[in-house]
Amino acid sequence: MANAVVHFEVVGRDLQKLKSFYGDLFGWKTQEIPEMGYAIVEKEGDGIAGGIGQTPDGGPGHVTFYVSTDDPQAILDRAQELGGTTIMPVTELPEVTIALFADPEGHAIGLVKGM
Repeated sequence: MANAVVHFEVVGRDLQKLKSFYGDLFGWKTQEIPEMGYAIVEKEGDGIAGGIGQTPDGGPGHVTFYVSTDDPQAILDRAQELGGTTIMPVTELPEVTIALFADPEGHAIGLVKGM
């Protein structure tokens, strides 16, 4: 499938509580990155990898999914044409390129290249 969902994030006020909840509920194993307030959820079986994070400002939590694309900027531009708004412009990270936009109802959707 073109533009497949390849990653998810569950972000909230209490990282440890969320890690425990999802670990106990689904058996998810995580690797914590303390300096980022984030934990990588290991991929198992046919599932996709994800992350559990802490909101940096103590604001409300959210769930975001990330869609694979070879051209994040083109998708951001098209999302804006269709009524979406850019939350985070295309950003180069060490191993991937990411971006975030909001759909017309405000849901955050991530884009990722290189995953």
